Amino acid sequence: MVISEPMTAAAAGTWKLGDRKVNRLGFGAMRLTGNGMRGNSDGAPIDRDRAIRLLRVAVELGVNHIDTAAFYFSPARSANELINRALAPYPEDLVIVTKVGPGRDPSGAWLPPATPEQLRGQVEENLRQLGRDHLDVVNLRRMNQESIAEHFGALAELRDSGLIRHLGISSVKPEHLAEAQAIAPVVCVQNWYGLDRRLSDANGLLDSCGEQGIAFVPYFAIAGERREARASDTHHDEVLAVARAHRATPAQVRLAWTLHRGPHVLAIPGTGDPGHLTENIAAGALRLSPDELTRLRGLDQKAV
Repeated sequence: MVISEPMTAAAAGTWKLGDRKVNRLGFGAMRLTGNGMRGNSDGAPIDRDRAIRLLRVAVELGVNHIDTAAFYFSPARSANELINRALAPYPEDLVIVTKVGPGRDPSGAWLPPATPEQLRGQVEENLRQLGRDHLDVVNLRRMNQESIAEHFGALAELRDSGLIRHLGISSVKPEHLAEAQAIAPVVCVQNWYGLDRRLSDANGLLDSCGEQGIAFVPYFAIAGERREARASDTHHDEVLAVARAHRATPAQVRLAWTLHRGPHVLAIPGTGDPGHLTENIAAGALRLSPDELTRLRGLDQKAV
């Protein structure tokens, strides 16, 4: 799609995270720290001042949903610190969503998953780094445990005490959503989802979230199987054909397809490139035809 002037995130429409209305096109902060999450060298953190400008431009373009975590850091950068420096004092409509469960030591090495008792410390660390007295939304990231009840119950207690406003869950199956909902309201489910990976379609979780009024928030919607690494330059012929028809990029088509999955589906693409930021936000205005959506949904997947 040709961008004559910057579009805003409002073009994607809105949804509510609990009582907080957000534009469906948000921003993921992980890539601001480089790709040190998996110990690879596929990307380096961008210049600190450039990262701060990028966050400010994102908000100026209507982004009011930012996804982050205390464990998003590299030796040179901390996502939460960048957000604090760039955006505090925070706009009233800005919703910052963080997650707990995983942890890393100062060297970046992964620690064993947090116990329920350790979650308070992780929540307090996010509060400290972000300079806030409460967190808008905290996602419990499941770390392969069969039950999340004890961990989610610990977060529900922190919600009751006022440290957290709303709760979500991440990397889960339908049974985990039911388990959490029996303890406290869930406002969002954050799972790996996109054209290349649609387990949440196969098990009905994406549609179930919509039926319950819960936001479904995909991660790796553009990168797909490459995950934290940079998105591939290789795309299926059908994606390229749809992109050409709309004068759009393949990444924009992937984001638009994801948003078309339902009004409750949000997007949190991350980037350290100002040009890609503008393109990602513009994808919220890309409208695919029913035929295009069907053709794209019919693509082979590496994992369903």
